[in-house]
Amino acid sequence: MACPPVGPHRVLVLALDLVVVVVMFFLFFASSRANSIPLESSRLSRVLEIHEREREPASVQEEAVRGLLDRLLPSHSSSFEFKIVSKEYCGGKACFIINNHPSFDSKGSPEILIHGVTGVEISAGLHWYLKYYCTAHVSWEKTGGAQLLSVPQPGTLPHVPSAGILVQRPVQWSYYQNAVTSSYSFAWWDWERWEKEIDWMALQGINLPLAFTGQEAIWQKVFQGFNISSSDLNNFFGGPGFLAWSRMGNLHGWGGPLPQSWLDDQLALQKKILTRMYNFGMTPVLPAFSGNVPFALKSKFPSAKVTHLGNWFTVDSDPRWCCTYLLDATDPLFIEIGKSFIEQQIIEYGRSSHIYNCDTFDENTPPTDDPEYISSLGAAIYQGMQSGDDAAIWLMQGWLFSYDPFWQPPQMKALLHSVPIGQMVVLDLYAEVKPIWISSEQFYGVPYIWCMLHNFAANIEMYGILDVIASGPIEARLSHNSTMVGVGMCMEGIEQNPIVYDLMSEMAFRQKQVDAKMWVDLYAARRYGKPVTGLLDAWRILYQTLYNCTDGANDKNRDVIVAFPDVDPSIISTAELPKVRGNLQTFWNILEGDLLEDDAYDRPHLWYSSSDVVHALELFLENGGEVSDMPTFRYDLVDLTRQALAKYANQVFLKVIEGFKSNDVRHVSSYSQRFLDIVKDLDMLLACHEGFLLGPWLQSAKSLARDLEQEKQ
Repeated sequence: MACPPVGPHRVLVLALDLVVVVVMFFLFFASSRANSIPLESSRLSRVLEIHEREREPASVQEEAVRGLLDRLLPSHSSSFEFKIVSKEYCGGKACFIINNHPSFDSKGSPEILIHGVTGVEISAGLHWYLKYYCTAHVSWEKTGGAQLLSVPQPGTLPHVPSAGILVQRPVQWSYYQNAVTSSYSFAWWDWERWEKEIDWMALQGINLPLAFTGQEAIWQKVFQGFNISSSDLNNFFGGPGFLAWSRMGNLHGWGGPLPQSWLDDQLALQKKILTRMYNFGMTPVLPAFSGNVPFALKSKFPSAKVTHLGNWFTVDSDPRWCCTYLLDATDPLFIEIGKSFIEQQIIEYGRSSHIYNCDTFDENTPPTDDPEYISSLGAAIYQGMQSGDDAAIWLMQGWLFSYDPFWQPPQMKALLHSVPIGQMVVLDLYAEVKPIWISSEQFYGVPYIWCMLHNFAANIEMYGILDVIASGPIEARLSHNSTMVGVGMCMEGIEQNPIVYDLMSEMAFRQKQVDAKMWVDLYAARRYGKPVTGLLDAWRILYQTLYNCTDGANDKNRDVIVAFPDVDPSIISTAELPKVRGNLQTFWNILEGDLLEDDAYDRPHLWYSSSDVVHALELFLENGGEVSDMPTFRYDLVDLTRQALAKYANQVFLKVIEGFKSNDVRHVSSYSQRFLDIVKDLDMLLACHEGFLLGPWLQSAKSLARDLEQEKQ
């Protein structure tokens, strides 16, 4: 068969490909052997082989990246060429390679050529080039969006070194989401918003995202097979904003019932989400059966082992919403339902990535600490997955190991070893503060993903631990007998602290620890499109204060102006209160001792010098003039001012308490008015930026409604 003619452009590309393959083989063969990871020798390797075999064709993935570029930077749609390559091309690992295009000097032709093992790696390579060669920045729209004004015009893009830039993944997976993010952040998203998020994921190199949308419609069909009608489920599913906790068995019915149109629309949305994720070469994680069942199951199957759980923070412990039902994993019905749920998803979606999330014991303690019983529970849970998908991998959040003291070494081992090694992957959910991999001897040999939790309950607070993020994943991967197979971001709410997520996403591609101080300097320049000396100085202060929390506390933002203490001032001891002169933390530390008779609320968290942060705010105000029109700067200015005012309000509140203690009505009245004035100031401030408004959240909920009654719901 005769070969088609090959033009000079194609010859140049083929020649470049051959050179890169040969060079990369010799340069990286030794390092890939030396830094082998558990994926290569465990049962996980089988699933990875299946993933590669079932992945979308190269043309589909390349087209997905071209679509991303058209949406992100349409003016440069012809400036880049993308090409899928095999792992062998990258020295045996997933990677991206950035080269000057062979026809770079030809007017109107592509300037940069990016190779990658999947569409995700190519997207991450595009982002890397924009960040480090064009001083660009990408974040969520609410936090300022993308700063792309610094990208040179087509035809003038910067060259990379002639040998090219090769960046390998040191570990296979980059995980994203928390089981509750779907309610804290995603509850009202339509396809337009989801498309932006999937683009963001791809640019950050995320290849293992949760995909939980629309599962209630699947559950409808599953439970119909067990003689449970749709009306029986009206009090089982929570309302749209509370589905995360309904799915986890924490509550039921609150905000419901769900209209059928919602169920159908969400299922259709999930199919779009999955298609786009697969087109990029991602591995979406689907839900599995955890044992959470409707009350109707008990009446349909009276002999089933169903436990009526206790209250979990629900309204007045009202049985209409609290105290859900859990099917014991040792009951034969558990495996039947688990199998049906997996099979129904595969039927509905046409495929699966074979990785399933299940968290039966997330804040639900087993009835006994007998290791044999716990092992039998774990084995049954996995059998429910495997009976529906022979290649199933169980992905489990490791939050239970840091949250519940029930899980001592014997119980941990029993659960972790209840399935063959390599068929479970654990998320070390809070590794930046409370790493479990250290205390559990690498999860007793079970593969795990080093995760950053960072955000609780979608609360807004400028907070982070950049030094730990820049070093923690590296230390874990290089530790003795490491079983680490990925990095992850498990925040409960998104669209906050973009600097934290910018750095954490990079750790999926970092072989060595990052110099956080230098990185922050580059971040400030990228964030605003150019270096501004005063703003660089301000960010150095923020790095050393707000983003250097080392006290190990859970940062939930309980500033008084955010969560006013539900405490009667009279419960504070009549012992003399310390004089508060800016030393707010000292005061709260004393309250945490014997002075409070009622310890029923969380106190504000302060881990830095307030005066230093106020000085950083002054630098923002003094030096922001030349970038004042940048959405990224405007967001940061509002956020930093909000942070400073919120902490100041705490001090004013304490002054009110002092006046109350001394029966000084004038003192109480004066500082109470000052506090109320701060509330008004904050409201005016936050009204300046859409990222802090309630209106878009309400409107996005209404936009998904089919009629006026649904709008109200």
